[in-house]
Amino acid sequence: MTTAAIKTVFTPDDLLTLPDAVDYELVDGQLVERHMGSKSSAVALVIGHLLLTFVKHRRLGHVFTTDCGYRCFPAFPDRVRKPDVSFIRTGRLPNERLPEGYVTIPPDLAVEVLSPGDLAYEIDEKVEQHLAAGVKLVWVVNPNTRNVRIHRPKDSKDGPISTVSDSESISGEDVLAGFTCNVNDIFEV
Repeated sequence: MTTAAIKTVFTPDDLLTLPDAVDYELVDGQLVERHMGSKSSAVALVIGHLLLTFVKHRRLGHVFTTDCGYRCFPAFPDRVRKPDVSFIRTGRLPNERLPEGYVTIPPDLAVEVLSPGDLAYEIDEKVEQHLAAGVKLVWVVNPNTRNVRIHRPKDSKDGPISTVSDSESISGEDVLAGFTCNVNDIFEV
């Protein structure tokens, strides 16, 4: 006798009600587990702190952590992605109010911190999905190699991709004008 496994399809509303929802994203109706190690979590916290400190005093917008879900993919309305850190500038949220559930506009900046269980193709897919949704700047932070790969739209004046090492500085470019920090500082955890 053969038994077939029944594949469960989840919706964004289902994801909101899961007790451990922070550990998952939603892609094509399937839960995708987020892999966060202690080092990557600590690095994400440092980046969030640096961004929040810069943004808050200047009232530039909102900084979010990994539990903020984005449902901003026009071709895939049921997709939910959760960058490790994200930023939305002032004036972009409807009525400048934080939504109760998912954010339905793309962030201006999305940060992905690599963890031991992350697969290269999955990170590349996330970056492409962020850029296709309208994210202007994506940082892929690698704690092991101590560098940051910066992704921008293809027509960016700075080119679509660049990499900065721990001996260099990273900036917010046009997305977060005036923000800069030494890459080495984000790895001091």
